[in-house]
Amino acid sequence: MAEISEFNEAPNTGRARRLLLRRLIDFVALPATAVAPQDRSMAGDILLDMLFHATDEERIFCAKRLRITKEAPRRLMRYLAQSDLDIAQYVLEDNEVYDSADLCEFADKTSMEHRLMIARRKRVAPTVSQELCKREEPTVLKALLQNQGAIIPEAGMDLLVHHSRKVEGLPNLIIKRLELIPSQAMAMFWWSDGPTRRTILRRQAADRLELVDLCSDVFPIAAAEKWSDPVARKTLQLIERRQRNRQAIDKSPFDNLEHAVETAAEKGLNPELAQEIGFLAGVKPVTIAKILSDPGGEGLAVLCKATGLKRPYLTLLWQALRRPMELDGGEPHPQFAYVKETYELLAVAKAQTTLRYWNWSLSSSYSPQQAAAPQAAELMEEADAEFSASRRTARLVFGQHG
Repeated sequence: MAEISEFNEAPNTGRARRLLLRRLIDFVALPATAVAPQDRSMAGDILLDMLFHATDEERIFCAKRLRITKEAPRRLMRYLAQSDLDIAQYVLEDNEVYDSADLCEFADKTSMEHRLMIARRKRVAPTVSQELCKREEPTVLKALLQNQGAIIPEAGMDLLVHHSRKVEGLPNLIIKRLELIPSQAMAMFWWSDGPTRRTILRRQAADRLELVDLCSDVFPIAAAEKWSDPVARKTLQLIERRQRNRQAIDKSPFDNLEHAVETAAEKGLNPELAQEIGFLAGVKPVTIAKILSDPGGEGLAVLCKATGLKRPYLTLLWQALRRPMELDGGEPHPQFAYVKETYELLAVAKAQTTLRYWNWSLSSSYSPQQAAAPQAAELMEEADAEFSASRRTARLVFGQHG
């Protein structure tokens, strides 16, 4: 064996280093049955130190060689994954050696291009998906949503719905995911395009028939208590079959909801009249304001179908808002035609559920913590803010995320 000398420089300097680098790469790439774990770990440590002083071409060669190797030391593989994308791409794309903690670390410490590769991996665990959802990076978010091997947790889907307010094309990808729940879909409705809105109305709304039957015995008990419990009252309002507010009719200057809509079409819609229509329809002012101010108009179709307003009253509401009925050539305006078609497609029960859900989530008619002790009230408020579907939906709709 040739004597190792620190002082005598041999010809062809660097050849030994390159050869040694390749030998070490070959060694750590051996199958599990061919080398002891301790030896592989030691070789990996030596190789990692050599890679610090290697060229990019040598690092790329190493990443390519270890592309599908599961036995290579983790520290070495983590270094390669966090290197420049020209190097990292070969291990980030396919290698299964990384666990969720590794991938979350890479997502946090590397570039958007690295995160895009992680989003395209064959399998993406829920914790990794949630980490990828934290940033408003359209290409990464879209790649994740299109990846059928990715599992997106509820908190990650909340982040995606929040991003969908600004990222064009995101809602129609989100609506295809099985992880999407009704509260998220109903929030996203307000900034989605027409086809996505129609999909939400048809797929995400429940008819709640079984729920009504199950709770049918509670209604007479609550009535006997004169609806004094605000929590029970609000919950039963979400469940019950009737949509219109019959008590509001007794106090209204109009004979019924139809009369109010006719007046609005004739005189125009002012805030007082809009609020009166909301009361008669059984919804809060914030809900009717959201429906009437929405430029798409699909909410009007939901309102009419849910409250039993016939087709002509949808037209009257459109007129009340002073929106165009026809184009200059006399043809029906395409947006109004779309809204009328939406009305026809909606089932009454699902329209009612949608309207109730909007009303429930966009308004707060009670504070359950008021009757509790101060400490208990604070805990209830924290739980309500973190877990309540209605609170979460309201934050999403009104652009407050947290």
